[in-house]
Amino acid sequence: MRGLDGKVSLIAGAAPGNIGGATAHRLSSEGARVVVSDINEDAARALAEQIVAEGGDAVAIQVDLSSEQSVVGMMKFAVDSFGGVDHLFNVAADLSPATIGADSSHNVLDLPIEVWSRTIDVTLTGYMYTIRHAMPLMIERGGGSIVNTMSAAVWMAEPVRASYSAAKSGVEALTRHVARVGGRQGVRCNAVAPGTVLTEALLRTLPEEIQRRQLEEIPSTRLGKPEDIAAAVAFLFSDDGEWVNGQALSIDGGLIMR
Repeated sequence: MRGLDGKVSLIAGAAPGNIGGATAHRLSSEGARVVVSDINEDAARALAEQIVAEGGDAVAIQVDLSSEQSVVGMMKFAVDSFGGVDHLFNVAADLSPATIGADSSHNVLDLPIEVWSRTIDVTLTGYMYTIRHAMPLMIERGGGSIVNTMSAAVWMAEPVRASYSAAKSGVEALTRHVARVGGRQGVRCNAVAPGTVLTEALLRTLPEEIQRRQLEEIPSTRLGKPEDIAAAVAFLFSDDGEWVNGQALSIDGGLIMR
């Protein structure tokens, strides 16, 4: 795709086998220099080492998106490593049993408040932190592109995962706000909303029967792959997507049609 070669792409939430990891590989294949970050430092470093071994240019750092200080450190690391930031992909989420696991077994009536708070802190406030500190760096370089990760759950009215859906709904509003604020300064902001994506972690935990049931719900021949999301992010970062701003792109095999 046009305009990715030599650009600096920062991915918040990247590890081997997940959406962030696939996106890092895709952007590197397009010539971008990639900063991969994750709360699991070993996973981020393993991903960067994979990319370097394939001939790409990547560095890794540990980040906790719930800490603004940690986010500031990540931005400084990107500047020190590659001179600036052109792209930001926010894909991190707390997928631990204590957070998404608990959220998936409660509704708003009995949801533990600490689960709600942690989900909002990482998935919504954390994205605000990264945008707040990345956008000035992009403006300094003449513009850039931000992509936030939403979810098809926003439009599905699930009986559980109240905090996850609320946080992702907030991401949609944040995305459009940033698109309005940044557009005239050359910074675009969009969102991707995946359906069921078979990451390595999900393949280990999602029974085949549930996979078959979910496939029956969509007008597609398969469930999603991390590379499907990576391709969309690459487009939104590229010059080919330079007139796309403030949009939420559903990538879910046709589950949600709006």
